[in-house]
Amino acid sequence: MPALLHALLVPETADGRLAARRDRLADGLAVALAVGYGALLVPLGDAAAPGSAVPWPVDVGLGALCALALVVRRHRPLGVALAVLPLGVVSVMATGAAVVALFTVAVRCRARVALLLAGGNVVTCVGYFLAQERPPFPLWVDLVVRAVISYAAVGWGLFVRAYRRLARSLREHARRLEAEQGLRVEQARLTERNRIAREMHDVLAHRLSLISLHAGALEIRTDARPQETALAAGAIRTTAHEALRELRGVIGALREPGRPEPPQPGLRDLPDLVDSARTTGMTVGYTCRVPMDGPTPLLGRTAYRLVQEGLTNARKHAPGSAVRVHLDGTAGRELRVTVTNPCTGGSGRPVVPGAGLGLVGLGERVALAGGRVEYGVDRGLFRLRAWLPWPT
Repeated sequence: MPALLHALLVPETADGRLAARRDRLADGLAVALAVGYGALLVPLGDAAAPGSAVPWPVDVGLGALCALALVVRRHRPLGVALAVLPLGVVSVMATGAAVVALFTVAVRCRARVALLLAGGNVVTCVGYFLAQERPPFPLWVDLVVRAVISYAAVGWGLFVRAYRRLARSLREHARRLEAEQGLRVEQARLTERNRIAREMHDVLAHRLSLISLHAGALEIRTDARPQETALAAGAIRTTAHEALRELRGVIGALREPGRPEPPQPGLRDLPDLVDSARTTGMTVGYTCRVPMDGPTPLLGRTAYRLVQEGLTNARKHAPGSAVRVHLDGTAGRELRVTVTNPCTGGSGRPVVPGAGLGLVGLGERVALAGGRVEYGVDRGLFRLRAWLPWPT
């Protein structure tokens, strides 16, 4: 029963037959309440006594018609109230329909209109009192009772109106929060996929450029000794295995969101990265004036990817040229990473074709770390420089 009453007073948004059934039930209850309350007042108001305003059958008939008019109160609340209230001068049975009409006006119209109509309903009590030859109660009793009933109906209607407005607001807020949550989840998914895509690019671009460099050496050195050929083939095999291992780790994190990430490289791994580049024949000068355990893991990983991308680009676009890697900085200020190489070298053609997305992804990675990156040609040298905030 409480759930049914709540559904009638604060209806959910519904369509079709469910809404029509709910409206019919509400109309039936409104008519029943009007008839029941009016029928209760007929003997109390002594409508059947001699000298009444109208004969009691007429009184009951008018009240019944007023109750039936409540069926259209939802669409014409003000019109029904204006039609029903004046009949309270001659019909005590119409009082029930007037109370329900006042409630409907309070729910669907402005509060000032409902209060004025309630005052008009109280005034009709005076007309009904004067129309009787021998009223059963003093005028002040009728005025107090009708005023209490009328303004109670208006007050309850205003409460229901405010409650409905609050319920609609809460439902709308819940729908908006649900939509925003969906957008946040989708954004988090997209951010994670972009991060994994950057990791895949960083891993594959570096390893594949090493494989391409060794394979190119085998292609060119047709007169290489068997030991040299075996050494290059072994380097290709080792590099391919490392690329597959790192790629499996990245794809595993993509397939299983709850799976912990494999250990990410940092500043401690930079010497190994430089040594692996040197084993391919690159000339790399490396200077690091930063303590290995100084920067945060995020800062160290970003610096590692910066150097890795710089070596990969130098290997692609300036094969055979000397590369210079320099790291310095101060805790509490910033970490500076610089990778330089001549703009020309070797055949002048990229060893491995690229789409130019590496530097774009690098800029996004540095921006996520709160830093900035610059790259370009300066006096015949290609410089890749980054400034990363280094909190204490």
